Amino acid sequence: MHSIRLSHLSVFAGVAFKILILCWIVFLLPNKAVADSAGLKQTCRLISGKLASVSFEDCNSGGLVESGAFSVQGKPILLKEYHPLGSRLPRARVLVVGGTHGDEYSSISIVFKWMQILDIHHSGLFHWIFVPLLNPDGLLQERSTRTNASGVDLNRNMPSSLWFEMGYQQWFEVADRNPRYYPGHYPSSEPEASFLSELIHYFEPHAIISVHSPLGLVDYDGPGSPPESLGSLDLRRLGNFPGTLGNYAGVNKGIPLITLELPSSVRLPPDTEISSLWRDLVRWLIETVPVDTGGKGIWVEREDIELTREHFGK
Repeated sequence: MHSIRLSHLSVFAGVAFKILILCWIVFLLPNKAVADSAGLKQTCRLISGKLASVSFEDCNSGGLVESGAFSVQGKPILLKEYHPLGSRLPRARVLVVGGTHGDEYSSISIVFKWMQILDIHHSGLFHWIFVPLLNPDGLLQERSTRTNASGVDLNRNMPSSLWFEMGYQQWFEVADRNPRYYPGHYPSSEPEASFLSELIHYFEPHAIISVHSPLGLVDYDGPGSPPESLGSLDLRRLGNFPGTLGNYAGVNKGIPLITLELPSSVRLPPDTEISSLWRDLVRWLIETVPVDTGGKGIWVEREDIELTREHFGK
């Protein structure tokens, strides 16, 4: 029964995803944004000009497509889908997101590196969608920024519970109104955050991998059992704030979510560490996902974590 249900979900998710793209283009996107779209080739040229570790060919000829969603400044948000293979039913759907913060270069570059690995080793075990750069405006400014072009931290703008009750309170009291963490006027006010929440809704991932930097750790939200380490990075849960992807997807929607914090924002880990992180991620997915909640939810046991200024950089 489980395999039949998963097969049907995969078909429905694929159809719904195509419908979603059409809806973004026709209904949800400002006409100006569509008109100003840089297109795949130009966007890849800009990305490769900014990131020495991503070549134009890696981006333009690597299978990325325009998702149909655009940033505030009209740059297309690119994605790559590794479809199920006809010879094998995938055991789960997995979403990988990089570049939520435009000044975290390594979080974008490593996703490109992982896609190159999967180009060779995609076995059909999982159905993947990669979004290597959620925040193109933040990256592609002359001086890259954590926030998007509207000055909003996309990892505070997701439509999680208690956003209105606590979002601004946390920003005022914990972050001292630091503009790097500005949550926006209302949840999903930003097209990039709206795109991500819609993608999660229609793709229905069984797990999400979100890559950040530079805290040098593994964070975890949601049901199931977190990995104790990935590569050389150990588990250290930071808690989650209203509007974070961890709060929205992990806590509210019950999707196991790993937030991988690389040690440096500007330097990629060595190739051996990039491969080790990927192998450990796949091993964790094989051993853990999908999580069988039995309709009741199996939540990670953890002590209450006091959200402090130290942890607000997530």
